[in-house]
Amino acid sequence: MTNVVRTTCPYCGVGCGVKAQSTENGFQISGDEQHTANFGRLCVKGAALGETLGLEGRLLHPEINGERVEWETALDETARRLQGIIDEFGPKAVAFYASGQLLTEDYYAGNKLMKGFIGAGNIDTNSRLCMSSAVVGYKRAFGADFVPCSYEDLEQTDLVVLVGSNAAWAHPVLYQRLVKAKQQRPNMKVVVIDPRRTATCDIADLHLALRPGTDAALFVGLLNVLPPPEPNAFDGQTAALEIAANWTLEKTADFCQLDSADVQTFWHWFAQANRAMTLYTMGINQSSSGSDKCNAIINVHLASGKIGRDGCGPFSLTGQPNAMGGREVGGLANQLACHMNFEPADIARLGRFWGSERIAETPGLMAVELFEAIGRGEVKAVWIMGTNPLVSLPDSSHVAQALANCPLVIVSDVVRETDTSRFATVKFPALAWGEKNGTVTNSERRISRQRAFLPAPGEARADWWIISQIAQRLGYGEAFNWQHSHEIFCEHAALSGYENNGTRAFDISGLATLDREQYDALEPVRWPVTSTINSTFKSWRANGKFQLLPVEPALPQANADHYYPLILNSGRIRDQWHTMTRTGNVPRLMQHISMPFLEIHPQDAKRYGVTQNSLVRVASRSGGVVAKVLISANQLPGNVFAPMHWNQQFARKGQINGLIKSVCDPHSGQPESKQTAVRIQRWQPAWQGEIFAREDIAFADDIQWWKQATSGVQHFLCAADSNAQVWIETLATGRGWQLQTACGNGEFYHVLAWQNGELQLAFYSANVWPEISAAAVVAAFEQAPPTATERHRLLAGKTAGTAVDTGATVCSCFGVGEKTIRAAIASGCKSVGQLGEKLRCGTNCGSCIPELKALLK
Repeated sequence: MTNVVRTTCPYCGVGCGVKAQSTENGFQISGDEQHTANFGRLCVKGAALGETLGLEGRLLHPEINGERVEWETALDETARRLQGIIDEFGPKAVAFYASGQLLTEDYYAGNKLMKGFIGAGNIDTNSRLCMSSAVVGYKRAFGADFVPCSYEDLEQTDLVVLVGSNAAWAHPVLYQRLVKAKQQRPNMKVVVIDPRRTATCDIADLHLALRPGTDAALFVGLLNVLPPPEPNAFDGQTAALEIAANWTLEKTADFCQLDSADVQTFWHWFAQANRAMTLYTMGINQSSSGSDKCNAIINVHLASGKIGRDGCGPFSLTGQPNAMGGREVGGLANQLACHMNFEPADIARLGRFWGSERIAETPGLMAVELFEAIGRGEVKAVWIMGTNPLVSLPDSSHVAQALANCPLVIVSDVVRETDTSRFATVKFPALAWGEKNGTVTNSERRISRQRAFLPAPGEARADWWIISQIAQRLGYGEAFNWQHSHEIFCEHAALSGYENNGTRAFDISGLATLDREQYDALEPVRWPVTSTINSTFKSWRANGKFQLLPVEPALPQANADHYYPLILNSGRIRDQWHTMTRTGNVPRLMQHISMPFLEIHPQDAKRYGVTQNSLVRVASRSGGVVAKVLISANQLPGNVFAPMHWNQQFARKGQINGLIKSVCDPHSGQPESKQTAVRIQRWQPAWQGEIFAREDIAFADDIQWWKQATSGVQHFLCAADSNAQVWIETLATGRGWQLQTACGNGEFYHVLAWQNGELQLAFYSANVWPEISAAAVVAAFEQAPPTATERHRLLAGKTAGTAVDTGATVCSCFGVGEKTIRAAIASGCKSVGQLGEKLRCGTNCGSCIPELKALLK
């Protein structure tokens, strides 16, 4: 019997295969060479999955109002309160908010309960925040949410256009596959369309740093210069071409604030390429006109015939591991299960299959409007599953107010303390990755198994089990009497083919008869999977024709003005995932970028008087954050960028979505998270510093802090206007600590706190960020009582013993720091390859290669 379990990564939508091998010291995580999504390659987050398997901070038992209760009590009380709300206010007074982190089986159970038996459409998902515009685009063009591309197409195309996608950081394994394809086929062209110069531009033959939010114009103008399709080849063709005719080269270049020659080059390359692909993600979708942007992209592929052939097509890259699976089961509020719609025939069909007369007849509330309805008191119970909307939704202060006033907030999660769970009436302990058993679907429609290799800890249970237990208590037991995820999957597969006969693109009915053993052994497979119906994209037609959508390019709704003169773009960084509940606690994933930052162009930095690594307050009409300044010419003047990951568990004031207004695309309901008007103000605190402690630290209310994941010690960056000495002495009072201090004319203040010869706390502050060796300080907490000389070196924050200061981490996969890399370059390494041979940096996920190239320069 093998001790290796093949499973699937729980991070982005690439859907990489992972192997978990049992060892004496736990589990060794590696890439699955047999999985066609990654062929053994993993990014740094995937490679660090083994470091997320601990139980510290886990929610392990049901709770009501913060008190541990038995499962029966939690389930009975929750069902009783849900039923009471439904009886008094109707089914639309309750809602579910799910997540692309759920398995398909979990999603299916939640959708079935809400739309099939409670009888309201109010189940939506955090995928609304990332992929719903792409869904609208595909459905309007093809009549179905059918992604017409595969990863293999990247290796066969002549032109790749990446628009609104920093794939090098957000989808690293897929990006490295593209890098390899370009190396093997040097004539392949790569165009990157993005206001920022990101790591993805490393392989770009052309970077179009356009005015933020103007992407649609590039594709509408491109449609204008392409040879027109045959008359009546597509529905909507005449109107789409009439609008495009107005978008000349000059008008497009002016609207996008680009050089006409660069726009013309892009158009020429696309028109001349025999095969072309456009890869797009949040930069397109997260817009008040995101659906139209998606259709502008799809239009040029349809009109040029660069679709339905190898190496061709508009390819939306999903952000989460199972955003696609959620779309399949009806996890979005404006769709029914298995890609069915709120139409009489589909409603009746679903009722027959589920044996229910309570099928929802109208769409439910989409994410942003759902929480607005909670705030108005119209929705009185919400069940939040596997997501953290207090961090990910826009205008988060209003979301917090809504949940604070909601009579019943149910949270199913793996982490006990999140920004969202502090508002929970009921907490259900869910299974985490490594414990869950089911399926996910990646960006290319490939269904893969997530298999369990760990036992369920404490009293944690599968999400589908929790949902089915509530359903049974609400009186729907017969329809939810599952004993295993295999039964749910087979029911889902059977529904996909029920009365289908090729009328719906999503069909996996060929998997409906899998027995338990076959389900357990299921290899990755792309849908459709049927026994009789040929429903590939090449053969798929809805209503006889595909459709060109008339698209009139529109600017973002956010406008800079005198009070808020900068446009903020938000996004991801390389080593963190979503709201950091998993990755934020892994020390090596916090080494590359350790705190929220604001990237700003040198001209704007000079204008506002901010310098590299200084602190800045960023404010919009909705909220404010504090961040560290990163000055970079990669940013356009007048624009700034900040990462969206930090939350109240990792920073006092770092929640970037609190700045963003709840402005949504009218078709998809997706928020415009990419453009927000802000102002900045330099903050020069009285001191800035780092603190290390054995135990939890009580911060004074006026201290800004940023948590640093560090093994064996509490570690924070912090800053304040108040007196640091008063705060530290207050911490030490009554604890019997002996303080050893050093200070210099008010310019710095260092403290070591000792008790029985053991280090309890180390604090270093100065007018600017103090230069210390964090590795030396952390090592001191683990070592035997130091000598007097070692104490003095430690008080200075200097390296002692075997601790080595390697500088800021560049390669997180192998922990290679900037100082180490610079030393290798000085000793003769002249290329990325030579650095890789000497230090291993750049040889795993490849995400650090652009930074290695910059250091080599």
